Amino acid sequence: MDLNLDTLKREILEYLAEGGFAVFHSSPGGLEGMPMVLWDSEKYPDYQMFLAAAKKVNVGLIVFAAREFDAAELDESSEQLDECDFTREERRDMESRLRELRVFEGVTCTIELAFDYQSRLYVYEVRPDWYEEFLGLADEIDLHTPTEANEDDGSLGGYFSKN
Repeated sequence: MDLNLDTLKREILEYLAEGGFAVFHSSPGGLEGMPMVLWDSEKYPDYQMFLAAAKKVNVGLIVFAAREFDAAELDESSEQLDECDFTREERRDMESRLRELRVFEGVTCTIELAFDYQSRLYVYEVRPDWYEEFLGLADEIDLHTPTEANEDDGSLGGYFSKN
């Protein structure tokens, strides 16, 4: 879904304040590694439905996080692209796609809402289509970035003893 998350962020914060929720402002991605249940924001994009579920189970504290798209992400992907084994045409296409994404620098690229209920986090997350496109492009670049064959992996480099 291609939403304007800057507008949605303001709307959600106003709704939380009016709804009497306590808001804990968190860092985006701060929930990773915790047991969580994800809200199906594709089929049910209405954050108010998510917050209504929190109200029904008497939750008053909502974790809120939002992140802006940073030029450093694009720069890093561009640098990695230089090391990739793409054809000239593929490289040009990817460079062009990365350039087109520069218009989104400073724009909110993800919003997360969460609440704890019975030792499990219930999470609503939304991202615009353009950010999903960037994540896919970055993954593709990562897959084609060569790894160092000589990295120190802690092994003895193929030498072994027959003792």
